[in-house]
Amino acid sequence: MAKLAFLGLGVMGFPMAGHLAAKGHQVVVWNRTAAKAEAWVAKHGGRPAATAREAAEGADFVMACVGNDDDLRQVCLGPDGAFAGMAKGAIFVDHTTVSAAVTRELHGIAAGQGIGFVDAPVSGGQAGAENGVLSIMCGGSDTDYAAAEPVMAAFARVCRLLGESGAGQLAKMMNQICIAGLMQGLSEAMAFGQKAGLDGEKVVEVISQGAAGSWQMANRHKTMLADQFDFGFAVDWMRKDLAICLATADEIGARLPVTALVDQFYKDVQLMGGGRNDTSSLIRRLK
Repeated sequence: MAKLAFLGLGVMGFPMAGHLAAKGHQVVVWNRTAAKAEAWVAKHGGRPAATAREAAEGADFVMACVGNDDDLRQVCLGPDGAFAGMAKGAIFVDHTTVSAAVTRELHGIAAGQGIGFVDAPVSGGQAGAENGVLSIMCGGSDTDYAAAEPVMAAFARVCRLLGESGAGQLAKMMNQICIAGLMQGLSEAMAFGQKAGLDGEKVVEVISQGAAGSWQMANRHKTMLADQFDFGFAVDWMRKDLAICLATADEIGARLPVTALVDQFYKDVQLMGGGRNDTSSLIRRLK
């Protein structure tokens, strides 16, 4: 069993850290809002820390799941950042969805201090985190990944090394690009069926078993038909992720016309007051 630090106890990080504790790892947690760290310790044991640096001291692995590029820099760098408390040979595992640019920047800083760094964004949402069945896309060295993979197995359905530093984040961008297009198509189909007077659930029972089937269809069609969106992965976070995708596309010369369009549709949902709604709330625009 390893000595671990977990930084960031939001809807994803809280259950992910809980799975690590359940596997018998020694876990120290830190969260910007201390009350969340205290609540986690009350439920899972372990110990809270006052700073990211304190959490990282003595840890074999420091794992993070925070908000964005700036949040990640803040928890890694500076006198109270995790890197300041990590010993040579320790490995930082970042589960945040951020840009490949900040990943490579922090990987370089970590390497200069003798610290390993694996970018390991996840897919599967809150339910996947709670049930320990996330898909994890990783970038980094073979050695660092091989050391970290058995630890990540505590909450993974599948975990793969896809290339050098930043590869995990690029793969996560592909994931979000797929979701954006799929969700718009599903929204249009569900709204079309309602306008046509069909029973959406009965139709999905049939078409979900054919070529149109998807995770989004299986897991979101009922709540979409019921106009329920107060759960899941928020539109605000999806737009943050899509902004990363679109910026990266500009950098590498890729074309994302559908993704750019769906991003604007999500902006419409935000303007309707649905920024905290699940991404399936795209259908609201069509009703």
